[in-house]
Amino acid sequence: MKFSKKGCIAVAVGSIAFAHTFAFAQSQAQTKISDDVVRIGVLTDMSGLYSDFAGKGAVEAVKMAVEDFGGKVLGKPIEVIFADHQMKADNAASIARSWIDEKHVDMLTDNTGSATALATLRIAKEKKRIAIVTGAGTSRVTNEDCTPYSVHYNHNTEAMSNVAGKYIVKQGGDTWYFLTADYAFGHSLQQDATKVIQANGGKVLGAVKHPLNASDFSSFLLQAQSSGAKIIGLANAGGDTINSIKAAREFGLLNSGKQKLAGLLMFITDVHSLGLETAQGLYLTEAFYWNTNDETRKWSERYLKKTGKMPASIQAADYSSTIHYLKAVEAAGTDDSDAVIKKMKEMPINDFYAKNGKIREDGLMVHDFYLMEVKKPSESNRPWDYYNIKAVVPGTEVYPPLSASTCPLVKK
Repeated sequence: MKFSKKGCIAVAVGSIAFAHTFAFAQSQAQTKISDDVVRIGVLTDMSGLYSDFAGKGAVEAVKMAVEDFGGKVLGKPIEVIFADHQMKADNAASIARSWIDEKHVDMLTDNTGSATALATLRIAKEKKRIAIVTGAGTSRVTNEDCTPYSVHYNHNTEAMSNVAGKYIVKQGGDTWYFLTADYAFGHSLQQDATKVIQANGGKVLGAVKHPLNASDFSSFLLQAQSSGAKIIGLANAGGDTINSIKAAREFGLLNSGKQKLAGLLMFITDVHSLGLETAQGLYLTEAFYWNTNDETRKWSERYLKKTGKMPASIQAADYSSTIHYLKAVEAAGTDDSDAVIKKMKEMPINDFYAKNGKIREDGLMVHDFYLMEVKKPSESNRPWDYYNIKAVVPGTEVYPPLSASTCPLVKK
């Protein structure tokens, strides 16, 4: 078969045109942003028990992250919407579904409250959307209820229990009695802490359960006092923790010096509400503290100017996880959930919130924790200067190994 020069030139030009078209199409596929917007939904408690350490502050932290990222990713705008789930699981599920179906939300974050977070994760899994949990503690998020699209970023009951249980027992607090919120989170926190306390040679002398948002803690605290335990473990959170500590002070439960309180899930906003006079001497576990180093102080001072408060760890995690998500979108060249979650698990996290953080196969973000003791008023040098750092606990000691996870995604 013979070809003319003219025919060869035509074929060559056609090949070049095809190559350019193919390359352009490939480039477009690699930078695909659904409906030309990356939309982030902050689903949180805006008005209830947990609103002080999540709520409006969480929304502001996410907005700061978007602003610091430049307001765009892959040339497309980033939008932030938010809603109050009112600590109701059915509300959380309904909002998540409508956001994804009607507003085309790409990522749901904060997800404060264990029951509400689990409800959101089920919708996110069904709709193949990324859900980052910063504001719920139940370890179910990365165990039996894990999904291919979920990330647990700030704290869980295993982490809080490992730090508080292990290190307080080491410092002599070897007998415990629990004051436990009577719902999934409280049960999980008590159970996880009990395992750690016993594994480190301590004893649990008993426990009493109280309803969520209890109005009177007197009878519960009397039972804790009569147990004679050195440590009264508060397996609750938010307003319940604040009110139980206030009641303990009013009852003079801590005056003898023979008993101390340990807040298994507390935030700096709780200590601020209580004041150092009431909270002094309290042990607690934190994932982040604004006054740790120059980097944490620099970001937190910016946050303070915007909100009037120093950030709780959840709010700092909201910022950090949003930046990490946007970096993953940029690296993946798309907001497709499968591609983005893959990048999120590949990329390390190094910022003011965490150093050498890593999202595991089960969605758990492993990072260091702190055991804190609340300062006496005379020790505090400025507003929000509330903690003495008693121990910095490496992430590898904070969390159980991946082999212990019951997440179906983990290859055994």
